[in-house]
Amino acid sequence: MADDTVLLFSYGTLQQENVQLASFGRLLTGRADAMPGYRCDMLEITDPEVIRTSGKRFHPVVSESGDPADEVAGTLFELTPEELAAADSYEVADYRRVMVRLRSGADAWVYVKA
Repeated sequence: MADDTVLLFSYGTLQQENVQLASFGRLLTGRADAMPGYRCDMLEITDPEVIRTSGKRFHPVVSESGDPADEVAGTLFELTPEELAAADSYEVADYRRVMVRLRSGADAWVYVKA
């Protein structure tokens, strides 16, 4: 991984090619990973631009479950700092970005329930 690269774990719409093209201007390459100790729910999105980009009114959102047996699967991506800022702009206020340790042992940014 290059020094100017950040890791972002996505379990939701940032895995969609159309969202990646709209947000980053390119398709991301990633690898499967998972977030232990979290569970996934659905959140209704009200931001029309995000709904238009993703094509979905309901997006997944994760929160800590307190149970290490719980796990949320997703994809680990390498982004530039500028692309991470673009991801911040895409996510609505119902999400906040935190650093987590993934099943692989990688530390990555992820958007969780605010």
